[in-house]
Amino acid sequence: QVRLVESGGGLVQAGGSLRVSCVGSERTLSTYAMGWFRQSPGKERTLVAAINWGGTRTYYGDFVKGRFTISRDDAKNTVYLQMNGLKPEDTARYYCVAGGVGVLNGNPYDIDAWGKGTLVTVSS
Repeated sequence: QVRLVESGGGLVQAGGSLRVSCVGSERTLSTYAMGWFRQSPGKERTLVAAINWGGTRTYYGDFVKGRFTISRDDAKNTVYLQMNGLKPEDTARYYCVAGGVGVLNGNPYDIDAWGKGTLVTVSS
């Protein structure tokens, strides 16, 4: 099974930008749809963004509203999430996920693999 490791989280001021990365090991990510979920205390895990095999289609949560961009580099076995215009309500732990249609549908119960997450904190 693929192993996912996230990096790039941290503290940023409102309006700032951050890029988080996810590197896969044990298996190639090219055979998976990839995505990012996030979870803040007391809330459920929510799909932030997803990208299909080959990177030809992307999907975003409604709250993203053009601020985030997901991309993948299968040669590097890496997926990225570029976040611009960050808001305090974007504060959460961001999880990289791999799977099939469940990833694209944003179904947290239909995911093949989860990373441990990286914390993003946006100060006001």
